[in-house]
Amino acid sequence: MSSRQLCVFGVENLRFGIHVAEVEEVNRRYDMTRIPLASDAVAGLINLRGRIVTAIDMRQRLKLPKVEAWEPFHIVAKTRESSVSLLVDYIGDVIEVSEDAFEPPPETMREATRELIRGIYKLDQWLMLVLDLDRTMAFGAR
Repeated sequence: MSSRQLCVFGVENLRFGIHVAEVEEVNRRYDMTRIPLASDAVAGLINLRGRIVTAIDMRQRLKLPKVEAWEPFHIVAKTRESSVSLLVDYIGDVIEVSEDAFEPPPETMREATRELIRGIYKLDQWLMLVLDLDRTMAFGAR
């Protein structure tokens, strides 16, 4: 039975995971430069040791309400093409899940969430949504 390790993070009441090999770093703050006329989901650009990385507001990307005085965490992760910083509410642990427990996204899930995930893991107390970084970066491509 094969397994994989996922880095857990959350946005509102949703718990997501991405493969630990995709995570470059986690940080509380970066200086961000806003981009005029960009999608609402693009919070800005960060300079990560000389690399320019797009910061995605996951609340906006998931069509969730804005929160006053929001101080998100940044999860810098690798996509196929580049890196991205995901702005999220909280960071969890790294967990190990069995590949046998992986399931496709349920049809009953909100479309804004379902279109961004590869599938789910049903854990003891909650659902782990496996985020697809490339889909998360594809604004208006669908």
